[in-house]
Amino acid sequence: MLTDPSRQLRLLIDSVRDHALYLLDPDGIVCSWNPGAERIKGYRSEEVIGTHFGRFYLPAERDAGEPQRLLRLAAESGHQAAEGWRVRRDGSPFRASVVIESVVENGELVGFVKITRDITEQWQAQRLLRDAQRALRQTQQFETVGQLSRGLAHEFNNLLTTIVNALDLLSARMGDDERANALLTTAQAASDRGALLTRQLLAFSTGQTLIRETLDINARIHDWLPALQATCPAGVTLETALAAGLPAILSDTVQLQTALANLVGNAADATVGGGRVLIATALEHRMDPDAETSRQRTYVTLSVCDEGHGMAPDIAERATEPFFTTKDIGKGSGLGLSQVFGFTTQSGGFVDVSTTPGVGTTVSLLLPATEDPAHDR
Repeated sequence: MLTDPSRQLRLLIDSVRDHALYLLDPDGIVCSWNPGAERIKGYRSEEVIGTHFGRFYLPAERDAGEPQRLLRLAAESGHQAAEGWRVRRDGSPFRASVVIESVVENGELVGFVKITRDITEQWQAQRLLRDAQRALRQTQQFETVGQLSRGLAHEFNNLLTTIVNALDLLSARMGDDERANALLTTAQAASDRGALLTRQLLAFSTGQTLIRETLDINARIHDWLPALQATCPAGVTLETALAAGLPAILSDTVQLQTALANLVGNAADATVGGGRVLIATALEHRMDPDAETSRQRTYVTLSVCDEGHGMAPDIAERATEPFFTTKDIGKGSGLGLSQVFGFTTQSGGFVDVSTTPGVGTTVSLLLPATEDPAHDR
């Protein structure tokens, strides 16, 4: 029979293995250590007892005084709950749900009870769910706006064809009137921009017909590099890091060139005051995001990296939205990345955007390789 209360308490604490359950003194020094704490954090009791519990926090939080702050709040309110990243004995991080209860005896604070639970799997599952929900909302938005854009693009193209033909006829009949010729040149430039906007609308809405051909992507980049450099502001230098021996891709040359020009233009605009924009290629093996079963595929990756101001998380989430732009009015249609997204998706690939405020942005197009040994196995 278990009649001794202290033995009952000891057995209860030792039987809890999915929670780290231990006592702290008023200064945060560990006074006890249960098997659950050893399992979750990796420390044996003799390694921990007598040391400060701040050792379990990430260095940045420890330096900022987060452990002491939580103890102070627990002492003031009697209870404090928190969630964050903690560090195991082997240095690996885990997501922790933490509860701190103050222990008061005869009106005096004598310590704290600290309970920690490893919620890494649940946190990752929630994050995947949020990502999936966001992707679904974006897909639905693209489908709705894409249908509208496709209709507008075709109607606009019909009007534009009439305008372009009329301008061509006027150009053939124009005399030496410099003012009239200047106006005609301006109108033709505007019609060219309208044609580009139409192509971007169609690319975004995946309503265009891609003219696919087998391409050596490195060779194409070499061909396009002088023109791309010419479009960059003074002080912005284009560099390349092209992986050798890449397999060919099956893609539309014009749309690929337009996508690269859009990415380089955005990167150059973000490189305020001059700097480097890097065009890189690589070979990657990724799980096919559209496959019903897990299947690895081979992709040729085309990346454009800048060392600019980067994007905040809320801006990065909206970067591929149609008509969304952070540029001033008249300096961007908001369809640049949308064209990139639409073209890449229609080509059977997908887009990765990696950005850090104050550090820079990398946009990568993953395009299926025509020679896919991983897929053929």
